[in-house]
Amino acid sequence: MLPGTWHLTEDIEDFLARAGDFLRSRPALHNTPLTTLEKWRTQSDAFTPGAVLFGRLESAGETQAIFYRPPTRRLTLTPLSSERADALAVHLAGLGHTLAGVTADHDTATAFAEAWQRHTGATPTLRVRMHLYRLDTLTPPNPHPDGHSRPVGEQDHDHLMRWCRELAVDLGETVTIDAASWASTRFAEKTYTFWETPDGIPVSMAGVNPMVAGMVRVDPVYTPADLRGRGYAAAVTAEVSRAARAAGATEVVLFTDAGNPTSNALYQRLGYRRITDWAPYDFAYAAAEDS
Repeated sequence: MLPGTWHLTEDIEDFLARAGDFLRSRPALHNTPLTTLEKWRTQSDAFTPGAVLFGRLESAGETQAIFYRPPTRRLTLTPLSSERADALAVHLAGLGHTLAGVTADHDTATAFAEAWQRHTGATPTLRVRMHLYRLDTLTPPNPHPDGHSRPVGEQDHDHLMRWCRELAVDLGETVTIDAASWASTRFAEKTYTFWETPDGIPVSMAGVNPMVAGMVRVDPVYTPADLRGRGYAAAVTAEVSRAARAAGATEVVLFTDAGNPTSNALYQRLGYRRITDWAPYDFAYAAAEDS
């Protein structure tokens, strides 16, 4: 039995019309494509028509999986069996595509990375192992730090950008975050909340993506290094999680670095439950290749 047929397009509206129900059927697991596609669909400055390749796997008349490949050439995939991951690698390699990497749930990303190596000779390297969590029953932090939350406003923009720059450095990201580049960064479309001390000094922040398909993703959460260990991150995460539920979110999710036991324990205490592992791989080639 064939593993299905991949239909490729550069038309985001056509792609969403055909794959939207599939993506919305599992909003927690599909949170990354849902938020990315919504950003591209609604923000004209974030999407260049013809610059992204979309793929939809159809079997028995239904969408079974999707991918998209933006100008970064990093492939994002929804879950695939090993057989289907191999078939997709064969298909894309046969069309002459060069990929910089792949991001998906751990099993899918690993299966595709291994298949891509077999069919192209590229060497895959796991960048970081991640966990995906979904909020179950929210449990406020105990002990609870003194202070309060407040929305981040326009007057806080310089402060917000500074903390996003510090976070990017912590994560090893080489990005420019300033007034000119802000709109094009992954931080721009989010709504932010500060946790402040009783005297009004911001000590932690949390961002959330716009709700799509009843799902909200908490991202990022950041506390400056000299203020950590005081419960501020837990307090601000609990507040944005509560607010998301109050606004009607049926799924509240977040990613963590699997190698950070402190943050993983924190989110579990708040009521987040791990639903899968996540893996981004980078691909290296023996010689330079054209895109």
